[in-house]
Amino acid sequence: MRSRRLRVGAVASVAVLVLGACSSTSGNDGGGAATGSPSAPGDSFPVTVEHALGSTTIPEKPERVATVAWANHEVPLALGVVPVGMAKANFGDDDADGLLPWVSEKLKELNAPTPVLFDETDGIDFEAVADTKPDVILAPYSGLTQEDYTTLSAIAPVVAYPTTAWATPWRDSIELSSKAIGRSADGDELISDIEQRIDEVKAKYPQLQGKSTMFMTHFDTTDLSKIGFYTTHDTRAMFFEDLGLTTPGSIARASAATDEFSLQQSTEQIDAFDDVDIVVGYGDEQVGRALAANPLLSKMRAVANGSVVMLAGSGPAGTAANPTPMSVSWVLDEYAGRLAAAADKVK
Repeated sequence: MRSRRLRVGAVASVAVLVLGACSSTSGNDGGGAATGSPSAPGDSFPVTVEHALGSTTIPEKPERVATVAWANHEVPLALGVVPVGMAKANFGDDDADGLLPWVSEKLKELNAPTPVLFDETDGIDFEAVADTKPDVILAPYSGLTQEDYTTLSAIAPVVAYPTTAWATPWRDSIELSSKAIGRSADGDELISDIEQRIDEVKAKYPQLQGKSTMFMTHFDTTDLSKIGFYTTHDTRAMFFEDLGLTTPGSIARASAATDEFSLQQSTEQIDAFDDVDIVVGYGDEQVGRALAANPLLSKMRAVANGSVVMLAGSGPAGTAANPTPMSVSWVLDEYAGRLAAAADKVK
């Protein structure tokens, strides 16, 4: 299989042609289209976006928006701008069409064709991105390396993550992407709408307030000698605060000593998590039963109480537990309801 990682010089040669074409062409040559309302008053270009990999200046309002990595297409889509290309869903896509359900619904609402889908199984497909002739490439929630960033920047201006790879909260993703496409006021309104929906759900499930919650990573039921958990640097754990849940002291202390978004703990030391009210994890009922049957894990207070929420990682609901700008509202009530049921069992 040929490598998808082109040399920077080669991509730069392509970019010369791309940028020349973009100066006189807009529309849907790459599979998507820019639609929706015009820029809100106050938006002006050039605009400069600071991020962890550098400083990006976007000279003019982009007509052709491409996105790479997980869920970065959701901000432009939510604002009515259809990317010319975006990453194909490789997790939680239960019908194998490359789109998560909330994305499919939005494309139908906009009466828009499916954009070019970049297959990122083996990494970013730089050639495919270049072929869509973007004016800007959005990746505020991503794990771009400096090499990735340099290569993509030869194609178009790139907006990378603000501080840490794969740790950009949904609000920051909206702020960065909406600024880059000249829709910052609309982005602020989108944040307010989502926050209002979260507040409504919190009012519906008051038992969530103050419950300490941890999110475990995927389980291997054949080897439960260690368990993985997401730190406070991961967006799954960050989202608990939105819902009124709290971070257990055990997770907070472990997180403070690292920049990693996940860690492991020996089950021989499972009593470290005695301060956890609710456990959330990926898996099915069989995984839940394995936790309860394990002589060490079953000693966790949350497990003993049955305050466990298992999410099917291969389905949309489990995918949406990692909050993104469009998935939050789509799964919020179901997710909060399951957390509330677990909170009712806390002793």
